[in-house]
Amino acid sequence: MKITKLVVASHNDGKVAEIKTLLAPLHIEVQSAKELRLGDVEETGKTFEENAKLKANALSLMCGLPCLADDSGLCIDALDGRPGVYSARYAPNRDFNEGMKMLLKEMDEAEKKTRKAHFACYMALACPNEKVKVFEGRVDGEISEQPRGDKGFGYDPIFIPEGYDKTFAELGDDVKNQISHRRRALEKFIKEFK
Repeated sequence: MKITKLVVASHNDGKVAEIKTLLAPLHIEVQSAKELRLGDVEETGKTFEENAKLKANALSLMCGLPCLADDSGLCIDALDGRPGVYSARYAPNRDFNEGMKMLLKEMDEAEKKTRKAHFACYMALACPNEKVKVFEGRVDGEISEQPRGDKGFGYDPIFIPEGYDKTFAELGDDVKNQISHRRRALEKFIKEFK
């Protein structure tokens, strides 16, 4: 299957920019759901994979084009994997500064005294009249004591990837785009469609 145009099922500008950068070598025209004025799809799945498939299918049907949707989030061991699939909705009004404060407070009060965490990403590609394909990526690390850095988006200021002593928000896009969960899922996607 040859893909020349792709819709990214997201209204998150940071996420869309990251995906566009990572897909640039494929010379695929990438547009976002926001650019095409496609509505949000309610994430009713219980897992990242279910939500990614749900969004990809719904948007592909809306626009008649191949659609790549991801569901990703931060999973913290001390909080039994939370916020997980509720990562974006965990932050009140998607205010991630408030979300980070809440998570750090919960971790201080948690019985498990570990800072281990991971970011998970499941990407689903839905094409008209084709079976949905899913690609998974993960990056392990730990939660910092407080937010650090002003690059990136979401929970990047509190996540320190394994092998580094800086948060994603301190490392910046160049480093993050080489090691992120989204990069690892997209590498599988790229391998499939190269």
